Amino acid sequence: MEVPQLIIGGKKALVPIVQGAMGVGVSLSGLAGAVAKAGGIGVIAGVEIGFQWPTYADDKLQANSEALLWHLKKAREIAPQGVIGVNIMVAVNNYAELVATAIQGGADIIFSGAGLPLSLPALALGSTVAIVPIVSSAKAAVLITKHYLAKHHRLPDALVIEGPLAGGHLGFSRSQLADLTGKYSLENILTEVLVAMQELLGEEASRVPLIAGGGLYTGGDIARMLKLGAGGVQIASRFVATVECDAALEFKQAYVDATLDDIVIIDSPVGMPGRALRNAFLGEVTRGLRQPDTCSVHCLKPCNPLKAPYCIALALIAAARGELADGFAFCGAEVHRIDKIVSVAELMQELLAELREA
Repeated sequence: MEVPQLIIGGKKALVPIVQGAMGVGVSLSGLAGAVAKAGGIGVIAGVEIGFQWPTYADDKLQANSEALLWHLKKAREIAPQGVIGVNIMVAVNNYAELVATAIQGGADIIFSGAGLPLSLPALALGSTVAIVPIVSSAKAAVLITKHYLAKHHRLPDALVIEGPLAGGHLGFSRSQLADLTGKYSLENILTEVLVAMQELLGEEASRVPLIAGGGLYTGGDIARMLKLGAGGVQIASRFVATVECDAALEFKQAYVDATLDDIVIIDSPVGMPGRALRNAFLGEVTRGLRQPDTCSVHCLKPCNPLKAPYCIALALIAAARGELADGFAFCGAEVHRIDKIVSVAELMQELLAELREA
């Protein structure tokens, strides 16, 4: 088959693969730039992006802003003609400021989830940035689209449909996560969103490509989603085990060494379940040994430091640095299939070869 292009808000990717954002510090300019250079859409994770910045301890908001601008510039240097996106979680405390910074830095696309990005059209008004909400249900897709039309007279430029096999924070309850092949399978949710958007928009639905993500591993998986009607796919975990991934080697090796039994569902301090790799740190969290005395980061609105079993920002920062004794790695459901570290170019070539054959 001929590989279809993915066009989002006028931004054209030669390969219909969006590299899922992974924070803190896992997908920055190195990974995003390499994916964009290879023809996909590279995505920088905006959450606490300034943790390596020298001024982070004194003024983290300024550090995050400066770091985001730096990483956007660096990614653009790697892929001058590529499509570069930024993922900004609705739940972050400085959401509006990060959106403004991403636009200032020349991001092609802003992806936004972990909440309903209802304010995003107003924040992006007057810019050329494409806006792409991340949803896990047809209900959320329709709600956002209706709001954008009624309040802002525009459509989302695309929608990411994230299923229950994704990594990191998940938009599903624990009971829903137990139903991975039925009602809450990615295939079923994608079909429901397609039908709902067509009922809402008619022929205009074709202007909003759907990007399916969560548990996709091979080019055959990509082909399956495209045949169901997706305009593209989102893949994250496989890009961790690449040379260009911005996380430390120890983080990448944890993916390579992972077994099926290592994958667990945890309760995040932000009030959502998440998929992660079991380790000693998470064992200490279970025993109540990692509860923070104070909150030094103030990163996410839903997090209550008085009740949090651990500081998720500090844990993810430590993990990205390779200090897994003080943190943990989020992961997708297929992480146990990864057995080596390759370059982004090699991974993309493998996926495209499998896609053409599927």
